[in-house]
Amino acid sequence: MNNIKKGDIVARKSYHKDVIFIVDLVIKDKIAILTGITTRLKADSPIEDLELIDKKEITNIYKAIDEKIDKKIKTRESAKSSLLKRSDKIIYTGRILHLDGDRKYSEKSSVYYKKMGLKAVVRNIPENRQANVVNTLIDQYKPDILVVTRT
Repeated sequence: MNNIKKGDIVARKSYHKDVIFIVDLVIKDKIAILTGITTRLKADSPIEDLELIDKKEITNIYKAIDEKIDKKIKTRESAKSSLLKRSDKIIYTGRILHLDGDRKYSEKSSVYYKKMGLKAVVRNIPENRQANVVNTLIDQYKPDILVVTRT
């Protein structure tokens, strides 16, 4: 039997380890409540379907994700450069206001916006408060784009 506990990094064997999770809760040593690490996803799973992921594999997964994002950024920059060569117009991106109920995803989103050179304000606001503060934040930041992510 697996010794799966809260805080462990796992994947579901029945899904061919497609998503890496952190264990949030173990119920009666039978069911685990999971939160996706690289994918925004909540799930539950029988303990026997879970496989522990070692730190080296996690590091490789994060590295692969960062490389994929960097490749997309370079492709975007290349396309943008090509457009500017064909046109005298300057391309402006809009201001983004992103509200997120999950602190880890707020931090990740902020890093990726910066990497892409986008003007974004990312605020970690609990989901039950988002509706109460969204108008104030829109007035304050005057975004062109509003992103609201929830679990």
